[in-house]
Amino acid sequence: MSYRAWFQCINEQCGATYPLNAVVYQCERCQSLLEVQHDTAALARRGAAAWMKLFEERYKSNQWPYGSGVWGKKEWILPEIDDRNVVSLYEGGTNLFWAERFGKIIGVNDLWIKLCGNTHSGSFKDLGMTVLVSQVKKMISEGAPIKAVACASTGDTSAALATYCAAAGIQSVVLLPRGKISIAQLVQPISNDALVLYLDTDFDGCMRLVQEITKDPTLYLANSMNSLRVEGQKTVGIEIVQQFDWEAPDVIIIPGGNLGKGLMMMKDLGLIAKLPRIVVAQAQRANPLYRSYLRNFETFEPIQAQKTLASAIQIGNPVSFEKAVRTLKQFNGIVEQASEEELADAAARGDRTGMFNCPHTGVALAVLIKLLQAGKIDKSERVVVISTAHGLKFVEMKVKYHQNELEFPSRHANRPVELPANLDAVKQALDDALKNRSQSQ
Repeated sequence: MSYRAWFQCINEQCGATYPLNAVVYQCERCQSLLEVQHDTAALARRGAAAWMKLFEERYKSNQWPYGSGVWGKKEWILPEIDDRNVVSLYEGGTNLFWAERFGKIIGVNDLWIKLCGNTHSGSFKDLGMTVLVSQVKKMISEGAPIKAVACASTGDTSAALATYCAAAGIQSVVLLPRGKISIAQLVQPISNDALVLYLDTDFDGCMRLVQEITKDPTLYLANSMNSLRVEGQKTVGIEIVQQFDWEAPDVIIIPGGNLGKGLMMMKDLGLIAKLPRIVVAQAQRANPLYRSYLRNFETFEPIQAQKTLASAIQIGNPVSFEKAVRTLKQFNGIVEQASEEELADAAARGDRTGMFNCPHTGVALAVLIKLLQAGKIDKSERVVVISTAHGLKFVEMKVKYHQNELEFPSRHANRPVELPANLDAVKQALDDALKNRSQSQ
């Protein structure tokens, strides 16, 4: 069966369309954002049960490229791309971790963490980048004069872009804010042969520059205003539902990002009967969406984002604001914020129960705690927190937390016990530690 997809302006009064091989990021008529639209009528000719069966058969298989968590849903992503142009590192298929102990501690019975950092470059950005770079490879094979793919980044986007471009043999260019990302995030694109431009500005400054340089059609823009990215990232929601035997959870919490589109497709095509609520969690020091939410989204004012431990969401002027607001309205959404102390403590508390959280997951966990305490999430609801990156990308933050070197007390710090190599000293330390543990439980 033949399926097709295209770019379409999100402004309903405009509705202009463009082919996916067009180098276009905003509507040329009205300057609104674009999104990838699919021929839903054609997709609906295959019943919901048949889609579920197909996706189950492909999931984590060795059939190229369908074992990927993204390309297993190829017909819903880029249906017209030839498999030879797919650039995949078998992204997706990440663990849905049952956070039983942490859930009991904070008071929610059915808590799950979607470990999107357990992927090739260590973040959920891989899901979008496999789609974008695959489409670029297709365009180059058709004669498009694209010389390089460029992005502004707070770390994870650059790592994903560099990884997939390296696999495809395409030059990547990344603009990074000097001193505002972790060492691990800086070394990833360096290792993958990107041209790394380390700039004396913040992410929003990098974003302004990359939008200027990609006016040159030989430089392709890879930031999230390019809606090909959303096509891959939307599979997070689809995969969560699949992992719950095709039943949607009650609440999904994510520190930024957009996963509503895949869930909406599932409902439109009859795979699920209800939509979850979506909660967007923001760091208090970079919270323009939260401020707009307090005004019922009637206005939006960009801010100068302040330095935050959650560096990947240190963004004061998100380019996909319109899409985020639309998704929140469709999904009865909530926006909440977390302070630096709240996000660091929440990440550490989660780590003590078997996780290894990045600070952005800490933001989401802190927001979950606040919403539980406020009665906005019920303890009986099934809640999924999206963990967007692996904790190993942020070890400097963790070291500072456990060494009590942050600007606030680290209430859950766990410092190593320095001792002489002496049996009695070791035995005494063990006795003290076990006694303290039994008294605290």
